[in-house]
Amino acid sequence: MRLPVKDMDIATGSVRVVILNQQDAARMDLHANDRLFLRKGGRKAIAILDVAESEKAVPPGRIGLFEEVLDALNAKHNDIVDFILARKPESIDSIKLKMDGKELTPSQINGIVKDIVHSNLTDVELTSFVTANYIHGMTMNEVVSLTKSMAYSGLHLSLRRRPIMDVHSIGGVPGNRTTPIVVPIVAAAGLTIPKTSSRAITSPAGTADALEVLTNVILPKEKLERLAYQLGGFMVWGGAISLAPADDKIIAVEHPLNIDAEGQMLASIMAKKASVGATHLLLEIPIDRNGKVRDERRALHLKNAFCTLGNKLGIDVHVLVTDGSQPIGNGIGPALEARDVIWVLTDDRRGPQDLREKSLIMAGKLLEMGNCCKRGEGYATAERILDSGEAYAKFIEIIKAQGGPRIVKADAVPLSAHTFIVRAPRNGTITNMDNKALASIAKAAGAPSDHGSGIFLHKHRSENVRRGEPLYTIHAGSRDELRYATSAARAFNGVSIR
Repeated sequence: MRLPVKDMDIATGSVRVVILNQQDAARMDLHANDRLFLRKGGRKAIAILDVAESEKAVPPGRIGLFEEVLDALNAKHNDIVDFILARKPESIDSIKLKMDGKELTPSQINGIVKDIVHSNLTDVELTSFVTANYIHGMTMNEVVSLTKSMAYSGLHLSLRRRPIMDVHSIGGVPGNRTTPIVVPIVAAAGLTIPKTSSRAITSPAGTADALEVLTNVILPKEKLERLAYQLGGFMVWGGAISLAPADDKIIAVEHPLNIDAEGQMLASIMAKKASVGATHLLLEIPIDRNGKVRDERRALHLKNAFCTLGNKLGIDVHVLVTDGSQPIGNGIGPALEARDVIWVLTDDRRGPQDLREKSLIMAGKLLEMGNCCKRGEGYATAERILDSGEAYAKFIEIIKAQGGPRIVKADAVPLSAHTFIVRAPRNGTITNMDNKALASIAKAAGAPSDHGSGIFLHKHRSENVRRGEPLYTIHAGSRDELRYATSAARAFNGVSIR
C-alpha cells in the first residue's frame, strides 16, 4: 500500500503514531492500535495506527504521520510512503510472562528493551511491563539483564582512562546539590569523573536544572569524551545524549503512576553509570521517614542490592547512608541552588555549611576510592582542594568549556523578583522540616521551569526562632505564582516549631 504523507505537526514525545481516514482503514482491513511497517527509500519504521473519523483530520487517500515517524523516515509533507500490516513484537509475549510472575531470560529482557527504545510498544504495553515488575518484583538475574540491556541500547562513552569515578544520590532531599561541588574537587585531584545528571521529575530542581542556570548542559557525545580527557570531567543532562534511552521511557510511565519498582530503580541508576564506563560509584541513600527510603533497614537492603549489582557489572560500589530528614543547603530551586554551590566553592560566608560538609565527605570518599590519598585522609584532601580555590578554578574551567560564562559570581545569578517572607508564628525551636511540603511550595512558586523561582531557607532544624523572624523567603516569577505559593505555605507550612 502506498499513500502520500500528511504532516500532522504533532509529536507524542515517544510512541510513533500514524493516522488513516476510517474509509481507508476499513478498505485495507486495518484497525486502531494495529502496527504498520513503513518504508521510504532505505528508511524504515514501525508505528501504531490511529483512525480518523473526519476528513478534516486526515482525508481519504492520505496517511498522517506524527513527528517521530517523519523523523524516522526522513519524510516530509506529500512524500510517498509504502506500508503494510506488521506483526506484533515478540516482546509482548515476554511481557505477558512477566505479568504471570515468571522470570524472564536475558534474551527476553533484551527484546523488550529494544522495542522500548525503538518505540515499538504502545503505552498500554509498556505500562503493563512496568506494572508487572512493580507487582511481582525482579530477580537479581533479571535486574542484571535489564541494566546491561539499557546501558548498551543507546550511546555509551568510550573512555580509556582508569579509574572512572561517578557519584549519585537516589534523591528525595530538596537542595541536595552536592554534585557541582564534588565533581570539581575530584577532577582537580586528577581523577576522571564524567557526570551525567537528571532534570527534576517530581522535585523543584535536578542537578541539570541548577547547572543550566550557569552553562549549557546539552552537549554531543564527542565533545563529552574530549572534555573528560582534557578537564577530567563534565556535568551535563544525561537525557540529551541518549545514554540508556529506555530508562527515560520507563520513568515517564512510573511518574504518573507514582511507583518506583526496586528492580527498575536499580537498573535505571546502574545503567547510566555503566553507559559512561564508570569503574567506581559512590552512592548516597538518604533516610527520611516520609521519603523514598524511610528507615535504616530499607537503606541496608538497598545498599546490599546495589553492591551486589555493581559486583556483577564490574563497578566498585560504595554506599553512604545519610540523614535526609531536612533540606540540604538554603536554596530550593535551580538558581537558588546554583547560588549555594558558588558560595561554597568560593568560601563565601553565606555558603551553607551543611552542603559544604556533605560535599567534602562525599568528595573525600571518592578520592580514597580512586587512590588519590590514603584511607582516612580523603576529607582533609578534599578540604584542601576546596579551600585553596583549586575546586572553584576547575568548576569555572568546566562551566566555560560547556559554554558558560568565564567568571561565575553568586550575586549575578538572577532570581525571580516576586517575593514573600514566611515568618515564625511563635517563639520556639524548629523540630521538623518537611521535605515534601517545602518542595511543593517551591514548585508552586514556579520551580523548576522558572529557574529563578523557589524558596530560600533562613533557618534549619534545631535552630531557635523568635515570633516574626523569617523562616524562608518565597521567590516567584509572577504575582499569580506567588499567590499560589503563599497559599500552599499557609496550607502546609513545612516547618514545625515547639
